[in-house]
Amino acid sequence: MATARAMIERRRASRVLIRIPVKVFSDGTQGQGLDTPAEAIAVSRFGALLRAPFSPTLGSRIEVLNGMSQETEEFRVVRVRDASDGIFELGIEILYPARNFWGVHFPDECCTA
Repeated sequence: MATARAMIERRRASRVLIRIPVKVFSDGTQGQGLDTPAEAIAVSRFGALLRAPFSPTLGSRIEVLNGMSQETEEFRVVRVRDASDGIFELGIEILYPARNFWGVHFPDECCTA
């Protein structure tokens, strides 16, 4: 198992611990659509860690509506962990990282005056 240090070194960008309300949309299983509130608890330019009341399959695609900006982007589920009380932690990766979907200043971004 990789150490925490090794995992940090492999990250493409820094993470920011923050709470952003989101809504998750998915085709769901067996043809049933999914439209559920969730919460981003850590974000980066390339993805996020969500707390959500469902467990999608790894590799599935979901759409996430940022509750602050009302923008929607498509993500891929790269990690699912059962946290507690029917809440799951979802590691998600943005499919088209062209702009700052989260509206957050990341520490590793260069600042120009």
